[in-house]
Amino acid sequence: MSVADSGEDCPVPTRREADLWLLLGAGLSGPFTRRITAALAGEFGDRFAVVRSAELVMGAGRGGLSLHGSDGGEVTAPQVVYGRVRTPGAGAGREIALLRHLESMGSLVLNPADAVLACQDKFWQLQRLVAAGLAVPESRMGGGTPLHEVTAASLGTPCVVKAVRGHRGEQVFLAPDPAALRALHGRFGEDTASLLQEYIGHSHGRDLRVVVVDGHAAAAGVRTAAEGEFRSNLALGGTLAPCPGRYPEGEELAVRAAAAMGLAVAGVDLLFAPGGGFVVCEVNANVSCRPELAGVPAALVAAFRARLRSTGGPLPASRRPEEPVRAHPTSAES
Repeated sequence: MSVADSGEDCPVPTRREADLWLLLGAGLSGPFTRRITAALAGEFGDRFAVVRSAELVMGAGRGGLSLHGSDGGEVTAPQVVYGRVRTPGAGAGREIALLRHLESMGSLVLNPADAVLACQDKFWQLQRLVAAGLAVPESRMGGGTPLHEVTAASLGTPCVVKAVRGHRGEQVFLAPDPAALRALHGRFGEDTASLLQEYIGHSHGRDLRVVVVDGHAAAAGVRTAAEGEFRSNLALGGTLAPCPGRYPEGEELAVRAAAAMGLAVAGVDLLFAPGGGFVVCEVNANVSCRPELAGVPAALVAAFRARLRSTGGPLPASRRPEEPVRAHPTSAES
């Protein structure tokens, strides 16, 4: 099994018996992967490996559960796994099954399968967040009713319309009036569920992204949309300004949102509310962040160390167990 990302400088051993895995779904080999790989490999050495989900074969039968490489060789489940699986797509179901398979074989998974699955449906997210008492935009989801009929009596316009399963700002629209809302009906395929959300004009074109790792805000930054765009996603040309510690209320809310979803590692998007404060827009299990958010790799190292400690496994000697890892980078790092 090849464990290094193709075309990337990932000095990771090609072994099957590593205790610690960074498990990658298809299409998730990029700059953020390189940064966290370097941090984890530097800390844990040959106990750590990057493993591609496509190169693993799950088994279930009379002998119980098993795991093999694509060449048929037996693979021992690792002690600790951080899985970066793709957002909804053709292989998402298989990758969720793989996370659950590893959990069942005894691995400690930073983001459990059920938590990742819940994050892939925006309305499931809302259900969990509301159950935890967290503030979210007023939202509606119908059962095939035309969008303008769903919102006419209870939400009104302007409103935001988005696919229930989507990422990077795709299939997210602003309907400023009923005519625009009617025009959006039919933009989604018959098999694509959609929801409507209250438009929070005070946060137009900006939000606060907080990366949470193990119950702490590891990084935070304000994202600002490109000119003429209301979505602040960096994939759509938005910009990022790191702001660790500037919005403690937002960081605390993000930590609570990640906990409500059952995630150890999460990217939480918060909208600025009128009069101060924040509401939770979305929680992402598949975190990716720019180099400016410099505290994340060190926080992931600490998360792996904590789980190794809980298993009773030996810790690397490069840092004493009691030595803290800073949640935020210094000004020199950011």
